[in-house]
Amino acid sequence: MSSWRSFAFLSLVLLSLPSLAQKSAQDKAVHLNQIQVIGTHNSYNMGFAPSEGKYFEEHYPKQFHGVEYHHQTLTKQLDAGVRQIELDIVQDPKGGRFSHPKGVELVKEAGLPADPDFDPNHDMDKPGFKTIHLGDLNQRSACPLFVKCLQEVRAWSKAHKGHVPVFFLIEDKQGKLGPLPGGVTAEPWTAETWDAMDKEIRSVFPEKEIVTPDKVRGKYATLEEAVLAGKWPTLREARGKVVFLLYNRKSAPDYLKGHAMMKGRVLFVNGRPGEPEAGFVEQDAGKAAEIDALAKKGYLIRSRSDYNTDQGRTNDTRRREELLGSGAQMISTDFPVSEPAPWTGYTVVLPGGLAARCNPVNAPAGCDSALIEPKSK
Repeated sequence: MSSWRSFAFLSLVLLSLPSLAQKSAQDKAVHLNQIQVIGTHNSYNMGFAPSEGKYFEEHYPKQFHGVEYHHQTLTKQLDAGVRQIELDIVQDPKGGRFSHPKGVELVKEAGLPADPDFDPNHDMDKPGFKTIHLGDLNQRSACPLFVKCLQEVRAWSKAHKGHVPVFFLIEDKQGKLGPLPGGVTAEPWTAETWDAMDKEIRSVFPEKEIVTPDKVRGKYATLEEAVLAGKWPTLREARGKVVFLLYNRKSAPDYLKGHAMMKGRVLFVNGRPGEPEAGFVEQDAGKAAEIDALAKKGYLIRSRSDYNTDQGRTNDTRRREELLGSGAQMISTDFPVSEPAPWTGYTVVLPGGLAARCNPVNAPAGCDSALIEPKSK
């Protein structure tokens, strides 16, 4: 290396030292619940093939209106700055339950052109948890096998060391999945099902890469006590890790059977203030004032900036702006920056295109968003 190049390189290193030191110091002061990220709703959903979409729109226009969106692969979403992923999970221990969507036959009966095979790798024939939306007419998934979703995110994580935590919102699906009469249904879940879910997660992510309820609760009697005492891990402790959240409140009792206070469990249940398990509090339709009060106390909050594609169709940004100014740590949308609404260009992104920033409500004074995380290149 020439002397000039050596000098230039050394100069760049020296110039970066203050910011590196500042980032390290800030990471020790800012906690996991003191940042804000953008998430996607039904992150796996690839939308409709042409004939499926036409049939759904003609026969179920109201339902189609609400699900006319799609996402890129999880990897591409993460690259674009998404840091919260939502997965709808069905159990299929024998395999094959969701291999033959009724919509395929209905499209054929309607005389519409055949769509591309939704499952060319025959993943739906394999035993195990599946990631799917409506089952018969909205079945195209970026990662049909839940374990493949996990593996994809872990591969991204290992390639982007030091990222802020990636949040997984898990929604178990049971019973009827869509509007079609006689359509496929999902099997009920039990405590044993949840045991299998935790086992599958741990088969991909080692314990050291997961922020678990046990780690947050520590020596406190309840998770809520720890959360109210400010015991979420710092960014220094949480970078490069994942956090799993259980969306359905009604599923919590089965998940907690034999695991009071989520002891030994992977997911944080969806709680409410005053409950011993409260740490994560879903506030999809919560007002900013309610969300801010929760954030200031220490709770982790997910909320939604748009619903049923309505804001995307009209470019109504009121809810989006309300949440961007709130303490919600996770703001979920159907239209991240990589997939703007086709009708208006509506999208949801953090100021400056950052993947994460200092929380507007509860971040420590002096927190610098530029040191949290830019989006991936």
